[in-house]
Amino acid sequence: MLVVEDEEDILEVLQYNLQQEGYEVACCMDGLQGLEQAKKLKPDLVLLDIMLPGMDGVEICRNLKEDDSTRRIPIIMVTAKGEEIDVVLGLGVGADDYIPKPFKVRELVARVKALLRRSNLEQENPSDNRISVGDLVIDPARHEVICSGKPVEFTATEFRLLHYLASHPGRVYSRSQLLDPVVGDDALVSNRNIDVHIRSLRKKLCSCSELIETIRGVGYRFKETR
Repeated sequence: MLVVEDEEDILEVLQYNLQQEGYEVACCMDGLQGLEQAKKLKPDLVLLDIMLPGMDGVEICRNLKEDDSTRRIPIIMVTAKGEEIDVVLGLGVGADDYIPKPFKVRELVARVKALLRRSNLEQENPSDNRISVGDLVIDPARHEVICSGKPVEFTATEFRLLHYLASHPGRVYSRSQLLDPVVGDDALVSNRNIDVHIRSLRKKLCSCSELIETIRGVGYRFKETR
């Protein structure tokens, strides 16, 4: 995996702990170098700080997700603040998860494992459960979403969330109930993360966004059509 972080002490901690878990770890302290290494190495996962010299993490993430050769690489953004704008920016350009500083190493490693496991399962065992609702088509085998005849790009986490909701139309799920099937039961992720992913889904779905309904005080559901 690739770690892009400009604070040397944090970089050393991440490298050491990930290597202790058996991962091969490449490191960069500069944004432009990080982008170059990601495209060269095609790592299984990228841990990406937002504030970086040369090029910030948001631009790196956007660049990787727009490139067909790197868009499937899972990305975890590391934010210097816990403010929602940082989270929205990171997830909005395609990051699969985020973790704010200061973080607990155990929590970060748990998220890395969960995201890698789900990414590997999706590649090895793609589902052929194709869903078609009005102008929306979700094809898990091709990891493809078509809305009003046009393809829409989603992160792996966004795709899982959309497919899970669409697989159970009419059923209401609380945020905590969506964490396990979408993010992973051993990844310590807050309920707020689901809200950010839902907003991103609606924005990308455009005319099909009304299919995802908010049930005030409860959670979310995929609209049941007849």
